[in-house]
Amino acid sequence: MAKQKKKRSKQYKGSGAAQTQPIITHVSAVKRGKVQLWWSEKKPLAKPVAIVAGIGLAVIILLVGLISLFV
Repeated sequence: MAKQKKKRSKQYKGSGAAQTQPIITHVSAVKRGKVQLWWSEKKPLAKPVAIVAGIGLAVIILLVGLISLFV
């Protein structure tokens, strides 16, 4: 078996190396009310919970309607 060639882990910084661009981070501040602040913080959790609650409410309304048809 041939000996495995070791991979280079160090970045090449010679004259032929690619020029790296500086990373620019844009930050903007927003003044929010209490409700908007709560929604922006809890949105990842609150949105799926609201969807599931809405679907559950729709199913309950349909079941009540079906039961009232037969009774």
